[in-house]
Amino acid sequence: MSDANAKLAGQESGARPGRLRLILLILVSVAALGGGLVAAVGPSRIMALAGLGGGDAPQAEAAGEAHDTAPEEMRAALAADPARMAMPFEEIIVNITATTVSGRQTSRFLKLDLALVYDSTAPDAARLEERRIYMRDSFQDYLRTLDERDLRGSLGLSELKSELLRRARAVSGGEAPREMLVSDMIVQ
Repeated sequence: MSDANAKLAGQESGARPGRLRLILLILVSVAALGGGLVAAVGPSRIMALAGLGGGDAPQAEAAGEAHDTAPEEMRAALAADPARMAMPFEEIIVNITATTVSGRQTSRFLKLDLALVYDSTAPDAARLEERRIYMRDSFQDYLRTLDERDLRGSLGLSELKSELLRRARAVSGGEAPREMLVSDMIVQ
């Protein structure tokens, strides 16, 4: 009789066990999807996309906006400022990893044509030409560690440019390098 009373009390209060299970199932599903997204993309990228992450995201976005200008505008900007010089690199072709739809790891080719824009009036600018081969080697070391997912979208391109610029400054030993220009980037 106590079971019948409990069912009657549940019906009178309007609570239905099926509805509670459905709500719990939806909450668990949303939490699992959010956890999967964080695991796939990484917590730092989620924070950057949400606008909550570290101080590097706004700088990377600002750097990306500066690089999105047309080649004619870039040539005009270089011509207007005689202190700015461009140092092109030979094309770089490296293998990067990729994951197929079935989850299997495979290899892809990344072809990259780069140019380094630097300030010729900086005290360390004279060393850039003699350090060019070491910069190229440093770029290749970094590029070989990339995954195809690292290059997706404008955020991926911005992070690529900022990392290459950081390496150029480290190898040159100064602040003469100002920005990296990517004229061609092909993933095949």
